[in-house]
Amino acid sequence: MGSTLETVVFYFLAAFIIAMSIMTVTTQRIVRSATYLLFVLFGTAGIYFLLGYTFLGSVQIMVYAGGIVVLYVFSILLTSGEGDRAEKLKRSRFLAGLFTMVAGLAIILFITLKHNFMQTANLAPQEINIHAIGHALLSSDKYGYVLPFEAVSILLLACIIGGIMIARKR
Repeated sequence: MGSTLETVVFYFLAAFIIAMSIMTVTTQRIVRSATYLLFVLFGTAGIYFLLGYTFLGSVQIMVYAGGIVVLYVFSILLTSGEGDRAEKLKRSRFLAGLFTMVAGLAIILFITLKHNFMQTANLAPQEINIHAIGHALLSSDKYGYVLPFEAVSILLLACIIGGIMIARKR
């Protein structure tokens, strides 16, 4: 029963993510687009929780859904009018986007079908140590991520300062 229920929940979350992703890029209102993006990120966190990756699901909600989307919404509201709408797409741009999407899908399907993925059903689940994850993220050794972490921090700080400067000019 658990396997069937997990499969149903997985397909529901996958369909939800696909629907919200399509609505994110096709809606005319930019604030609605950010809201649909929030739903996509919550759906992704749901898949992480379903797979047993509670740490990744929590990070997905706290960092992406809680932080990045709020930053997007504040940036949108500070830099544009409340009723701003996206421009109508010209037919040529729509066809170019459609062609790019189909080409990207074809490449993804080609790579997915050509690659022999490892069967994970026979592998025993490993215990994830939060201390080891924190050490790997913030260490400065060969496999540490302290430099990319600091670079992203500086980039986000620059975005916040830029948003404040744009809002102050108004």
